[in-house]
Amino acid sequence: ARRLYRSGESEYSINGTPCRLKDVNELFYDTGIGKEGYSIIGQGQIEKILSGKPEEKRELFDEAAGIVKFKKRKATAQKKLEDEKTNLVRVTDILSELEKQVAPLEKQSEKAKIYLRKKEELKELDVNMFLLENKRLTEQLSETEGKYAIAQEEYNSTVEQYDRIKVEYDNIQTRIEELEQEIEAARNTLTDASVTRGKLEGDINVLKEQIKGAQGNEKHFQERISAIQEQIAGKESERNKILDSKAVLDEKVATLEKERNEAKGLLSEVQLHIEELNKIEEDKNQIIAMLNERAGIKSKMSSFDTMMEQLRIRKAELNSRLLRAKSDEAERDAEIKALQEEFQKINNQIIDANSHLSEMEDQNKTFRERLTQKDDEIRELQGNYQRYKSKLDTISNLTERYEGYGNSIQKVMEQKERNAGIVGVVADIIKVDKEYETAIETALGGNIQNIVTENEDTAKQMIAFLKKNRFGRATFLPLTSITRPQEFRTTEVLKEEGVIGLADTLVKTDAKYRNVAKSLLGRVVVVDHVDHAVTIAKKYNHSIRMVTLEGELLNPGGSISGGAYKNNSNLLGRRRELEELENKLNDTKQKLTTADDDIEAIKTERNQLRKAIEEEKAALQELFIRQNTARLNVVAAEEKKNEAEQGFGSLVEEQQDIEQKVAEINADKEKILSDLKASEEQEKITEQSIAGYQRELETYRVQESNQTGMVGERDVEYEKMLQKQEFEQTNLERVDGELVRYREELNEVQTSLESCLNDIEACRQNIEEIEKTIAASHDTQSDAEKALKEKQQTKEELSRKQKNFFATREEISEKKNALDKEVYRLNSQKEKLEETVENQI
Repeated sequence: ARRLYRSGESEYSINGTPCRLKDVNELFYDTGIGKEGYSIIGQGQIEKILSGKPEEKRELFDEAAGIVKFKKRKATAQKKLEDEKTNLVRVTDILSELEKQVAPLEKQSEKAKIYLRKKEELKELDVNMFLLENKRLTEQLSETEGKYAIAQEEYNSTVEQYDRIKVEYDNIQTRIEELEQEIEAARNTLTDASVTRGKLEGDINVLKEQIKGAQGNEKHFQERISAIQEQIAGKESERNKILDSKAVLDEKVATLEKERNEAKGLLSEVQLHIEELNKIEEDKNQIIAMLNERAGIKSKMSSFDTMMEQLRIRKAELNSRLLRAKSDEAERDAEIKALQEEFQKINNQIIDANSHLSEMEDQNKTFRERLTQKDDEIRELQGNYQRYKSKLDTISNLTERYEGYGNSIQKVMEQKERNAGIVGVVADIIKVDKEYETAIETALGGNIQNIVTENEDTAKQMIAFLKKNRFGRATFLPLTSITRPQEFRTTEVLKEEGVIGLADTLVKTDAKYRNVAKSLLGRVVVVDHVDHAVTIAKKYNHSIRMVTLEGELLNPGGSISGGAYKNNSNLLGRRRELEELENKLNDTKQKLTTADDDIEAIKTERNQLRKAIEEEKAALQELFIRQNTARLNVVAAEEKKNEAEQGFGSLVEEQQDIEQKVAEINADKEKILSDLKASEEQEKITEQSIAGYQRELETYRVQESNQTGMVGERDVEYEKMLQKQEFEQTNLERVDGELVRYREELNEVQTSLESCLNDIEACRQNIEEIEKTIAASHDTQSDAEKALKEKQQTKEELSRKQKNFFATREEISEKKNALDKEVYRLNSQKEKLEETVENQI
């Protein structure tokens, strides 16, 4: 059997036991029923066999002789021998290569041991140094933490006091706002009171009209209820008549159903007998199976005769081979001795060649080390070159496409080639040192994306272009308009501590664009850090725009912008980065050229040595081939001798096996003859049984036909009565549906009548409530006037108390700011010390 799975895998079995395909093939080799078997030969096949090719005839004769199994085994064994010979050659090559690596690896091992010993000594010294430094930093950190805790505690106390005053102030402010809302509500109450009274009087008139309309609906609902009750009585009478007719039909249907079921029961009994007699077919199938089985038995008999003839031929051949095996043994011994002497001679030549080759390999290793060093140097230079080039291309691409600028700026700059009046953006016309880039870009802010043009006409054309295409907005700086930038008048600020200078003096630009730079940066002071900037801002009453090197911006009026500055676009630094990257690229390229020249010189010397090594290896390889050939010859001769010895033993065993098979075939033939006789007797008994069953089956077939006609008549009558019954049921359901609709309508009308009466009563009650509300509104208006006066007095008292908080809060705020700076300074110092300690660890 063979089982094939969806995954493509398959498995074979013999008698339910898993096996290999090879086992299945071997099972059929000696049976004469393989794919080339001849035990059953079809019409026309004899001529095909006689006119076939010699190879095809040979396969038939091999199958008949029973030697296919042994030929297959021989082919498999020869293939395995060839594979093993190939593996032996490969193992020899690997061993020779590994032996060359032993000496260099020993030297490297000694160097590694020395390195590990020195590394342990260095590690011990590093630990001692770390412990000393860690102790010093820990003491310094502890002192700073103490100062920080004191400052933090004082700061927290001040913040609590500030928050407490702020909360009290907020409470008063909240109360004042609540009073204002209450006063406004009281005023609204007074205003709404008179309006409400007029509205309520109008509501009374509306309710009276609603009462009149509801009284008219009440009469209509009473009339509709009487009409619906009359219709319900008529439908109930019709329903009773339908029920009487349906009862008569139900009785007739029950009778017909009983008669039909009795007829079907008799038909089922007859059909059951017919099914029981269907085993006639089983007996016929059994006879066919017996015939097939006897055909197989006869085929086996023919096969056994063929196998007996094959065994006789095979026995004669074995006797001949046993005689030849004894005469070949002495010749093989002499051949093996001569091959062993040749193999030893080649081994001595290989030892001398390996010694000479090792000397040249050591010299070649020196060249390899020098080339490896140069290759590492070139790889590092190439990596730097590619990195610089990639970054240069990226920045150049960003600069050309004006990445980081707004969409409108990019669209205008795309027109630069067509319009000569466009100079460029502000970042294109100024240059600045790296240390001032953050400060200048912060000072410019959004102005860095302003577009410089030669004149106002160009600016107007580009504005029209943006409007037409809806690309957005942009700011233009015409050179003809910016001719008199404002001067910085508070020049004494430039002498203050920490001031570096005005922003426009720290940038470089052509004289043509100097006015543009001055108009944008001429009134911005650059300071070294924020502490100096805050001091200067207070001194000059927050009237100067300043920017620090780290990007904090102090605006006139007192606002400060700052924090972690994240310059993603770096619009000012792009030009500087391009120049730096170009210089690095040229320097790296020059170094690469020098390294390539050095490598070529080393390769020239190495190639000369390699040529000599290759010549020596070629000679050595020739010796290896000869050695391998000699070894294989020795092994083949020995294996041939062993095979001959083993073959002699196997021939004897096979001769005994043939005699055993002859005995087994004779026993199988006797058993098959007995089975054939028993099968013929069983066939006669089965044929007599089939004839009796056939006569009984004909009788039941007649009864089945009569009973089937009777059941058909009963089914027709039963279906007619069911149709009448279904018609009456449909009428009954129709009348029931109409009764349900009338009753639902009656309930709805009665509900509407009750709702109408309730509405009349509710309107009358609402009129009474509204009249009471009008009377009470006069009293509410008087109370609201009195409450309004009281709330106005309370608000005035709270407003006077609120003014006293301003001075106290300002004093505490200044103290809190001073402590905040001190806490920030100590915290920064503490974090630096902690980071140093962690880095050491």
